[in-house]
Amino acid sequence: MTHRLNLIYKKLYSFFGPQHWWPAESSFEVIVGAILTQNTSWQNAERAIANLGKRKLLNPHKLYRLSDKRLASLIMPAGYYNIKARRLKNFLIFLFKSYKGKLKNMSLRDTQELRQELLSVNGIGPETADSILLYALDKAVFVVDAYTQRVLLRHRLIRNNASYDEIQNLFMENLKNKVKLFKEYHALLVRLGKEFCLKGRPKCEVCPLDT
Repeated sequence: MTHRLNLIYKKLYSFFGPQHWWPAESSFEVIVGAILTQNTSWQNAERAIANLGKRKLLNPHKLYRLSDKRLASLIMPAGYYNIKARRLKNFLIFLFKSYKGKLKNMSLRDTQELRQELLSVNGIGPETADSILLYALDKAVFVVDAYTQRVLLRHRLIRNNASYDEIQNLFMENLKNKVKLFKEYHALLVRLGKEFCLKGRPKCEVCPLDT
């Protein structure tokens, strides 16, 4: 399995090159993006982030003081804006209550303990929690999303009903636990899923993994 996963990575990296993902100007912006991109495209989340950025609100203290109604109006492009405004506020309440509003304090926490804390925040599931850990805090945790699951399933590396944890462990037990590798690998799988391993009409005949 280690050989197969490394081979997939090498093929994708050779074909696509480095992805420079996650695009953000700060760790806090990554966290906001991880929550806003739930159940929507990155383009929609990006528009909502831009609204916050234009008003210089991509700051924990400023966003924490913003009313739910005002926050919801600014993140409307991301969809489910009332729900997502509440989820952002839930995270901020956690950040201020547990870590005095400072991401630096949060980053010093043991990875698995912090992961469990994040999962206890209403509206933050495994994928969002792991995106925060990997991309915002540089913790070596592999992110699993629908693209990852689809690619692995079609290449018969997992069974149809494999759980999030099982898929995550597949990577973490067979690859070197390096932040840079995990970031790049996840981003490459997303790129493959968006351009070749499509949900409806996969382009298997020209897939980089089959050439």
